[in-house]
Amino acid sequence: MVLRQLEFRFSTRPRLVERKIRNTPLTVAEAPHSLACCVNAEITCKTFGRLWPIFAWIVVADSAPAGVTATAVCESDEGEGETCSICFEPWTTSGEHRLASLRCGHLFGFTCIDRWLKGQGAKCPQCNKKAKRTDIVLLYARKLRALDNTEQESLKRSLEQEQSLRRKAELESAQCRLQLQVVTEECGKLHQQVQELRKLMAQTASSSSQAQTSTLSLSQRQESSSGGHYVFSKAILVSQAGGCRVLSYCDPLSCLLASQPSAHATLVPGFGVKKISTVNLKAGQYVPIHAKQIRGLAFSRQQDSLLLSAALDNTIKLTSLMTNNVVQVYNTGKPVWSCCWCHDNNNYIYAGLNNGSVQVYDTRDTSTYVQELAPLRSSCPVVSLSYIPRAASSLFPCGGLIAGSLEGGCFWEQVGGTTYRPHVLPLESGGCTDIQVEPESRHCLVTYRPGRANPALRCVLMELNRSPQQDPSQAPVCSCSPVQTFTAGSSCKLLTKNAVFKSPASEDSMLVCAGDEASSSTMVWEAGRGALFQKLPADLPVLDICPFEMNQENFLASLTEKMLKIYKWE
Repeated sequence: MVLRQLEFRFSTRPRLVERKIRNTPLTVAEAPHSLACCVNAEITCKTFGRLWPIFAWIVVADSAPAGVTATAVCESDEGEGETCSICFEPWTTSGEHRLASLRCGHLFGFTCIDRWLKGQGAKCPQCNKKAKRTDIVLLYARKLRALDNTEQESLKRSLEQEQSLRRKAELESAQCRLQLQVVTEECGKLHQQVQELRKLMAQTASSSSQAQTSTLSLSQRQESSSGGHYVFSKAILVSQAGGCRVLSYCDPLSCLLASQPSAHATLVPGFGVKKISTVNLKAGQYVPIHAKQIRGLAFSRQQDSLLLSAALDNTIKLTSLMTNNVVQVYNTGKPVWSCCWCHDNNNYIYAGLNNGSVQVYDTRDTSTYVQELAPLRSSCPVVSLSYIPRAASSLFPCGGLIAGSLEGGCFWEQVGGTTYRPHVLPLESGGCTDIQVEPESRHCLVTYRPGRANPALRCVLMELNRSPQQDPSQAPVCSCSPVQTFTAGSSCKLLTKNAVFKSPASEDSMLVCAGDEASSSTMVWEAGRGALFQKLPADLPVLDICPFEMNQENFLASLTEKMLKIYKWE
């Protein structure tokens, strides 16, 4: 009887180098009776530099029927989790060949892995990771078996992915609902603004006749006023390197304050103000205040020599000019473009930010702002802030804050305490660079940069007014109407701060001053007639204009990037 088929099953070893099986037909007569027969089959495995034969035993029955299959079974498959991968012998729970492990996690007999690391170098026989004898850890286990949980782990990963996708979808859904709510609220606000604008347009027609009457009376007062003009007095060098930006006057100390960068940036970096005495017309001490460029300067009406300054370093500060030290710092969180005091209550100050909002601060609390006036239109920087105090005027008795941005202006009427009611001023959309106020006559000067429709710089003098609503239960609407328009050159790149003030010649007339970049000069107009009164030359474009009075004499100061020019009214 010939064994027609031999089937060999062997476990795969990482160190297996060669398998060589030589198989020859075998008869029953040649095999030992009822015993195991060693077939001419050999498997060679390379360990420790030697070839170790592993024999497969074939069990043959006494009388095997035709077609019987003899199977050679390698016992290493069934004991794979219990044998050392170096010597293929079972490890023990004690003794020299006890169970041990390397840092990589592979298991061996202690004596085998110890000899291996001595002779073969510092590497694991299974994964070739670096190892040393001190990495050998003895394990205490009677029997080691590994549970195949591959499918379970795959299902867990799939479940986690599905849960992550679901959370992401829920988050996107919540964001969409929030965006829908915001858009709905904005639509409601826009609808309300449209209704208010329609009412303002209807009221503008009725107030136009009043504006014409006011223009005529202003012109008559101007024509009847006595004469006079500005005469150049002195030019003062403020900063040799340039960088001056804004100007203000301190009445208690009789000095002008001009912002400039530090002349010694390595020793005293940052920006501050230069004192210019109006008594002897000489430049005085430099006071460091901010880390970045200063955009606004203002004084209160308490005559306490406290300077309020706003800068692009996200702060507004109060500086005592008596001691030349910063006494209060308010962190706004955003660059500040303008600032002013509340003239009805000197405990409050305002900061115009670059996102279009206005923050209200209480000087008695430096921790945070007490209120934030959000922009009603766009988020353009607030380039100018002016406060109009309450007055016994039938035309415009209310007080509040006028905030001017590049897209227009808004009057925040102070109702009481920190409560404000917004009134959008009917200004031209786009191109507004500055809004200045003459509080006593209740006029404001709006400056527009050149554009396609108007190629020249325009300064529009407007009269503030308040008209009641058709519904008596609603609050009156504050607005403004144009009185006179003044035109200058065709260039406006520097956001010059202009001025409107009472004429030194008469209390009943006003002068309008604006910097003209095209001619590098200061233009002075008579507000009543709208005619050019004087043109004061300058070496560089004028950035700020400040009228002031000292010893019952009137002066006009114009600031350029480097110089300060002072003119006296005669």
